[in-house]
Amino acid sequence: MTESTTQTSNLSNLPEFDPIPLLVDELKLPRKGIAAVIGLLKEGNTVPFIARYRKEATGDLDEVQIRSIEERNQYLDDLDKRRQTILTTIDSQGKLDDKLKAALLKCTSKTELEDLYLPYKPKRRTKATIAREKGLEPLALGILSQSDIGSPYGEALELVDEEKGVPDAEAALAGARDIVAEVVAENAEVRALVRKHFTENGFLHTTVHPSKEGEPTKFEQYYDYREQLKNMPSHRFLAILRGEKEEILRVKLEVETDPILSGIRRIMGLNPQSPYAHQLELAIDDSYKRLQATSVETDVRVDMKLRSDNAAVEVFARNLRQLLLAAPLGENAVVGIDPGIRTGCKCAAIDATGRYLDTITIYPQQGAAAAQRAEQDLLAFVGKHRPSVVGVGNGTAGRETEQFAKTVLKQACITDIPVVPVNESGASVYSASDIAREEFPELDLTIRGAISIARRLQDPLAELVKIDPKAIGVGQYQHDVYQPLLQHKLDDVVESCVNHVGVELNTASAPLLSRVAGIGPKLAKAIVDHREAAGAFKGRKQLLKVAGLGPRTFVQAAGFLRVRNGDHPLDASAVHPERYDLVARMASDIATNLKDLVGQTELVEKIDIRSYVDDLVGLPTLKDIIDELRKPGRDPRAAFELPAFRDDVTEMEDLLVGMELEGVVTNVTAFGAFVDIGVHQDGLVHISQLADRFVKDPHDVVGAGDRIKVRVLDVDFTRKRIALTAKKDGGTPPPRDNYPQDESQRGGPSPNKGKKPKPAPKKEETFSYNPFKKLKG
Repeated sequence: MTESTTQTSNLSNLPEFDPIPLLVDELKLPRKGIAAVIGLLKEGNTVPFIARYRKEATGDLDEVQIRSIEERNQYLDDLDKRRQTILTTIDSQGKLDDKLKAALLKCTSKTELEDLYLPYKPKRRTKATIAREKGLEPLALGILSQSDIGSPYGEALELVDEEKGVPDAEAALAGARDIVAEVVAENAEVRALVRKHFTENGFLHTTVHPSKEGEPTKFEQYYDYREQLKNMPSHRFLAILRGEKEEILRVKLEVETDPILSGIRRIMGLNPQSPYAHQLELAIDDSYKRLQATSVETDVRVDMKLRSDNAAVEVFARNLRQLLLAAPLGENAVVGIDPGIRTGCKCAAIDATGRYLDTITIYPQQGAAAAQRAEQDLLAFVGKHRPSVVGVGNGTAGRETEQFAKTVLKQACITDIPVVPVNESGASVYSASDIAREEFPELDLTIRGAISIARRLQDPLAELVKIDPKAIGVGQYQHDVYQPLLQHKLDDVVESCVNHVGVELNTASAPLLSRVAGIGPKLAKAIVDHREAAGAFKGRKQLLKVAGLGPRTFVQAAGFLRVRNGDHPLDASAVHPERYDLVARMASDIATNLKDLVGQTELVEKIDIRSYVDDLVGLPTLKDIIDELRKPGRDPRAAFELPAFRDDVTEMEDLLVGMELEGVVTNVTAFGAFVDIGVHQDGLVHISQLADRFVKDPHDVVGAGDRIKVRVLDVDFTRKRIALTAKKDGGTPPPRDNYPQDESQRGGPSPNKGKKPKPAPKKEETFSYNPFKKLKG
């Protein structure tokens, strides 16, 4: 039998890798559901479709669970592909014995796999390589054997060879130790021990870079800082890495070496009675200091970075979901104002469908004459378009412009058109984007921004999908994390939100349609082109006439698309077309027609859903159908509410310690929540100030977009930082070292600390009116 045949037979009969037992153990989910999800994904089904329309197959797993299965299964699939490559490589070297093969097959992490592969991995010339070339390996094997007999010095003398570069016994012993050191460093058990010790017992020590010593920076807190790595929160680790990247900090992972060296000696079988013991001890010390410490420290820091990245991405994702699912104003005409000082305020009017109508520019910040003209122009503009709401971007001069618009409308006795602030984060990114240029090629950037502000009021989700999620400004260290990981996660969130709400087929933009399950950018454009050429879709089935959209895509997308007043009564609902016949049978069974059944709760209550359970349709799907029949096409988002900023607080200088305010949460991080209180600078409610109880995760208390009542704790005018509390007892400012340097570090005592709060303005007595009496939906 040839060597090649032997090696091939050593790889024969390898068991087929089955990720399901590992996924069951890790995710604690039913085996049947995991297997179903993997199968459905392999068939090309999307996560939103599986979660909504294949509940019987998965055992009613939700979208989060399905995405977890998808992500971990992909990791394990990649792991197995790498394992097969490693098995083949080692086998080709003739070194794949049964013990090593079994160890490789048991690996459940890439780190463990690479540790086992390290001794067989092709490498550059090392000290050990050179020592082997000099014929010193027999002496190294003697040291590793820890024999009770023999003499290392005597063996070394026998290997002295001037021509090979071994002039004496000491040189021979040194070369042999180089070989031993490499063997020790490549031992998988040794690497696991060192890595575990670094991870569990290591301390991250930061010092100031010599070039920055004595210089004040935002990283002063870390000029001499030490914390156990396993207890360090992700945001602090990322802040320290940023300081290191900017060459302000030096970072070192410190551990006690004695326990590590003792563990390595045990693994390598050090025999104190052996004459070779001292040589092994020297080799182990050298191996740890020269080959392992720096390498493992790098590995551990990479692992910590990955964990921190995942934590930061999760924070970003949760904030983004809250923002995308913010309450929509609905189909109401809006005037959007993009505030500006030098270039003026761009005002854009849109109708109830979001169609751009008109624009003007006003200059309320450029003197009395300009302000007077701005009043007249704004009143004329509002009178011409009669919006339900005026939305003002919350950027530069936002509060001043908002107050100006309120005053103008109030003086004109226009009491049924409220003026509301709108979060304009990312509006400038949209204005300069290809999408904006395609939508409004003839308009100026700032006018596009005003249109975007107006549309954000109507439907935040439909407008924000046009912007790169990273530009929306609800992340934590978003520029420091691994960008592909961030992009993938945020794309999942946008897709999830769009399909959760549903999309109106005849009004949705191409960017919005592209996020519908199964569609994508190319098909989205084809749908819009078909709509413009052939007119509005009369029903879901007409999607099959779109070039490139086949039955498979139709099945994935149809349930998430809405067609109001379409050919079929269920086209405006979330009931999937594959269940139309079932619903028609339900209507027939209670002696009514399908059109009369939809939206009629009394008739829907007569349906006995248990009588329709079969092998394909179970109670979860039937309950979803009944919910849709009660309220077809219902928007799952909350109802729109007016924010309530105080009119007398527009600048940081208006703030006083103890002042009570209402604000809007703009961002939630691992260390607290940032709140817009209408003064151009968000305040921080530190995690210790979020509630009168202990809070482990700020997301358990608040979310982006929430309205929250707060009290001012401290104002730092120098650093433009505001400390707030949501505690009912008023709270106290948290220790300053609790604030991450580059996010929310507090400065010295506020100049107005201790002053009495400014009283709230008295409300004028006016006739009662409903500011939303004109609003639809």
